[in-house]
Amino acid sequence: MNRQELFEQIRQQQSFLCVGLDTDLKKIPADLLQTADPQYEFNRRIIDATRQYAVAYKINTAFYEVYGAKGWESMRKTVAYLPNNAFKIADAKRGDIGNTSEMYAEAFLKQIGFDAITLSPYMGEDSISPYYQYAGKWAIILGLTSNKGSADLQLKAQGDGYFYETVLKTAQTWGNTNNTMFVIGATQPAYFERVRQLVPEHFLLVPGVGAQGGDLHAICAAGLNSHCGLLVNSSRNIIYAGKDMNDFEYKAQKAAENLQMEMAGILKSKGLI
Repeated sequence: MNRQELFEQIRQQQSFLCVGLDTDLKKIPADLLQTADPQYEFNRRIIDATRQYAVAYKINTAFYEVYGAKGWESMRKTVAYLPNNAFKIADAKRGDIGNTSEMYAEAFLKQIGFDAITLSPYMGEDSISPYYQYAGKWAIILGLTSNKGSADLQLKAQGDGYFYETVLKTAQTWGNTNNTMFVIGATQPAYFERVRQLVPEHFLLVPGVGAQGGDLHAICAAGLNSHCGLLVNSSRNIIYAGKDMNDFEYKAQKAAENLQMEMAGILKSKGLI
């Protein structure tokens, strides 16, 4: 899926919503724990409830890797169940030397079938380039994150700017707008205007809307571009909107629908649909 194809999917669904499947067995309805594969069963129902409203899904791999082989199988089955037209993101935050990256790239982009993977750029270009070997796949590079610790390195002054600016300037030369996105946290709205100056045409993956307090309209005011250019992720506010077997699917659906309707209004106001 290239940049134009992703934009066409956004226009078709009138949404740039990414649903995060950070599935914690301690938080799902207790009755699901009696099923053969509780993570997959929960995910399957969430996907069915939200597929009409989401253009992308992001799987935080840590929530699956913690369960060893069983967790990897739950993740594989979840990816296989996702709609064919959904953009599938492995939130794995890998970043290692070239030959190791080659193995990670094959595992996530070929064997499991994700469309994209989140990556740490700290080790440089040769840690990212193996992911570009797969046509139609994306590297999503950490730029400016939502966590408190982002101030430790990303927001360290460097010359006339910040370290994250060096990351964006440098990393955008490794790929192109059809295979490279950047993670920019939703709780950093004050920096979006500068981010767009540095990477005006790239897609941004924006986590942090909802439980982390990110404001959708503040992000869009500075972050939208001519191809939308945003995938806004919401995890906990959607998948845990309901706690009980009787309502968790319905409440997830309504939470996703509410965000999609808000996004549709923004897209229309900007003349993008």
